[in-house]
Amino acid sequence: MQFTINRQAFIKALNDVSRAISSRTTIPILTNIKLVLNDEELILTGSNADISIETTIPQSDTSAQLVITQPGGITLPATFFTNIVKRLPADNMTLAIDGLRAAITSGASAFTINGQDVQNYPQLPEMEDVQSLSVSAAQLVDIISQTKISASTQESRPILTGIHLQLTGNSVKAVTTDSHRLSQRIVTLTGTDADADVDADVIIPAKAFNELQSLLEGQDRVDIKLAANQAVFDLGHTTFYTRLLEGNYPETDRLIPTESTTAITIEASALLGAIDRASLLSHESRNNVVQLSLKNGAAVLTGNSQEVGQVKEELGAQTIDGDDLDISFNPDYVRDALRVFNGKSVDVKFTSNLRPFTLTPAGETDNKQLQLITPVRTF
Repeated sequence: MQFTINRQAFIKALNDVSRAISSRTTIPILTNIKLVLNDEELILTGSNADISIETTIPQSDTSAQLVITQPGGITLPATFFTNIVKRLPADNMTLAIDGLRAAITSGASAFTINGQDVQNYPQLPEMEDVQSLSVSAAQLVDIISQTKISASTQESRPILTGIHLQLTGNSVKAVTTDSHRLSQRIVTLTGTDADADVDADVIIPAKAFNELQSLLEGQDRVDIKLAANQAVFDLGHTTFYTRLLEGNYPETDRLIPTESTTAITIEASALLGAIDRASLLSHESRNNVVQLSLKNGAAVLTGNSQEVGQVKEELGAQTIDGDDLDISFNPDYVRDALRVFNGKSVDVKFTSNLRPFTLTPAGETDNKQLQLITPVRTF
């Protein structure tokens, strides 16, 4: 196996597949990158058993300047190999394989490193009974970014570490919850090219979606294939595989209040700034809680720390309606939720100081873009 390639193009491909590689794995060869060279292209693969990323550099891609001398394959230590390639001195590099040893040359620099047999690397999953659709990459990024914040990071309830997707025709509903907060996004997909009978209910690990989001930048559309235990996202020269989480996701619709007794409309950026300032104090306390008081048409946000002091700020709300209310909450949860709205005005609706409250775009009542936060009991 031997080829010469533009180093920057190769680094990009290495970075892409490295997103799937973990140093903590029970399968040692998965700390390696798999390289397979045929007569037309170079194929790189990275995997951690849960997600796999395969990217292809065709000889026809003039920017990659791929020159194929001899086809073959090998797996090389991902971190060590990538660090070598990033530090090579010249614009191009050559990789030549003799047995299980790789010779890397660039300019006046030459490395030799040991690899492993490509035949020992696990095969990518095969899929049966596939449902397919093509979606806008921008819409997929929108869905991921607005829901991943509420996915649990605790493995004690694995099902909550995923994003629950329900697809029907050209509509997708995405929901996450960690039992303290909930995010929901409902999108009508544009330009969808889907099977006539596409109807899927899947739970995709939020960690996988987070890595996929990084690959979607600059993409126009994504082809998605869904099977019983796998999802595949085809981004052209890069293919992203992820396992699905097994089990039934909690029924979240019943958690969303259908009415409210108190409501405030405010610019998300204004509330975000106030919470940032209040959390300077709350982060110094043991319980990390701020309090919102809605009384006599005024909204006041308070942060306390017995060790440091207190901050109190009156909010410049657009409207305040309903009953007076004092409610406490984790400022970090609300701050994450507000960032989703990109500075728009939001409606924040409450039913009581012990019941979850919701944040939605101002004036919208269809819950297509919703964040829900559970308050903190402080008495």
